[in-house]
Amino acid sequence: MKNQTTPFLFFTGKGGVGKTSLACATAINLADEGKTVLLVSTDPASNLQDVLESDVYEEIQPIKGINNLYAINIDPTASAEAYRNRVITPFKGVLPEEELLKIREGLSGACTTEIASFDEFARFIAGEHDGITFDVIIFDTAPTGHTLRLLELPAAWSSFTEENPDGASCLGPTSALKSSKERYNKVVNRLRDANQTTIYIVSRAEKSSLKEASRTSDELIDLGMLNQKLYVNGVFKALDKQDTIAVKMEQQAAEQLNNIPENLRKLPLTTFPLLPYNVLGLQKLRSLFNNDLQQSIAAQQSSNQAAHVVNLAGLDVFVNELTAQQNHGLILTMGKGGVGKTLAASAIAVMLAQKGFDVHLTTTDPAAHIQFFIKQLGALPDNLFIDRIDPKVETQRYTDKIVGQKGKNMDEAGKKLLLEDLKSPCTEEVAVFHAFSKAINEAKRKFVVIDTAPTGHTLLLLDTAGSYHKDILRNTNIDASHFKTPYMVLQDQSISKILLISLPETTPMREAADLQDDLKRAGIKPYAWVVNQSLSMLNNLTDPLLRKRASAEGNVINTIQQSLADKTFGIPFIAEENLLPALIKKYSQTV
Repeated sequence: MKNQTTPFLFFTGKGGVGKTSLACATAINLADEGKTVLLVSTDPASNLQDVLESDVYEEIQPIKGINNLYAINIDPTASAEAYRNRVITPFKGVLPEEELLKIREGLSGACTTEIASFDEFARFIAGEHDGITFDVIIFDTAPTGHTLRLLELPAAWSSFTEENPDGASCLGPTSALKSSKERYNKVVNRLRDANQTTIYIVSRAEKSSLKEASRTSDELIDLGMLNQKLYVNGVFKALDKQDTIAVKMEQQAAEQLNNIPENLRKLPLTTFPLLPYNVLGLQKLRSLFNNDLQQSIAAQQSSNQAAHVVNLAGLDVFVNELTAQQNHGLILTMGKGGVGKTLAASAIAVMLAQKGFDVHLTTTDPAAHIQFFIKQLGALPDNLFIDRIDPKVETQRYTDKIVGQKGKNMDEAGKKLLLEDLKSPCTEEVAVFHAFSKAINEAKRKFVVIDTAPTGHTLLLLDTAGSYHKDILRNTNIDASHFKTPYMVLQDQSISKILLISLPETTPMREAADLQDDLKRAGIKPYAWVVNQSLSMLNNLTDPLLRKRASAEGNVINTIQQSLADKTFGIPFIAEENLLPALIKKYSQTV
């Protein structure tokens, strides 16, 4: 890494692959070399504070215990409020108060939050931040879909500003964006300059993760970001060759590394082993790049820990409980990216359909991994309908609908203006929410299972739902008791069952707990937690590394059960390539 580091480093990839750990480890490595480093999180669900074991705020702060390293969280909510204030302030004393309130309402959408976050992000790339001069700025980015959307924004906003110079979007007057055009051009040029920016695509040695990395690489190339490197994290090596699960895990990892997608083979590759400890704190983060330190830390832990077997009810128990109470409803799997939301949603949908119920399985995740799991099954029940809420498709549908309704009596010039207005990036958010609402409405007559996007994106979607709910109540004379908005459906636990999915590890647990707090503030109470990929639910583990990891799960699961969840279900670790059929088979054997 020494003498080869560009000024800007990005860590991106599928949720849960270890981007934050590797970004932090890289930052520490560079700081130890004497470089002055800034670590920036653009993830709405940032966990820098947990990983670094140091306070991280919305202002640049030094990290305790190490020289030359600083960090900052870009908080989407705070950024959006600051953006609203910047837009509204020039009109104070000029426009009536009710007009200012209308402008503020117009700036409450999810895409306002996104562009406001980007404004903060861009100033670091443009070199417009105050204070310390940094040798290297490292971006611990949000999960892939959100990251790509973030990086596409400079061109999107520039195009919208050029084509609609006199209009106004949900972001306020476009002149407020136009004033930053020079900054956006500088940012785009630096992102595309291989001497300025390096992209680290982080993956696991798993098919779905490598497939996502492959897609990410291609899309970044399309954006002109060519200087890419591949990090494959958590590669498992069996220590006990008599442990069949350990041997299977090692074989699967080796097979995936031998079959890396063709476009990724062109990238410089570095692999990192699965470690018997959680990578939290400076010393353990340093160990990611230091084999001797890895062995030293591992040796400090007992190698003869007693197997800790946890008994958690399976998803089949949840399905039986659910169908004993109702024959329709909404089930949402939510949580951090990479924790297993899609697997849980797919398994629940299949089991409901096998019981004879009509089921609609869909996803709001831009990465859309449902088909990856469903294809593993082969034949599907006739009463299971599967689709996805595709942002591009939904935007086109929404655009066609609005043009059909509003444009039918317009002349060509009027239609052209309408189409230009619909090119506003916030149109996509509105379109996706309409599709989301339609899926929720179906839950009145059938089971609807929604695999939601990674946490940050989900919260933005629910924020849109809340804004829509308030707008309906404000603009209708209908008695509120006579209808349910999508937001009200999400709050009604008799209809909606929200499952928080977590891995049995400290950081995913904390992130799910934070999400639960956010939901509760919105009047939405999760029904249960699901602990996925649990080694501690398995009997007869003999591999020392796996036994250590299984033992470490005990405290996490106990905290979930005792302090966080009303109900807790579990999915054991499954050492099979085709996870969904293996899980469904396991549940059918327990009946």
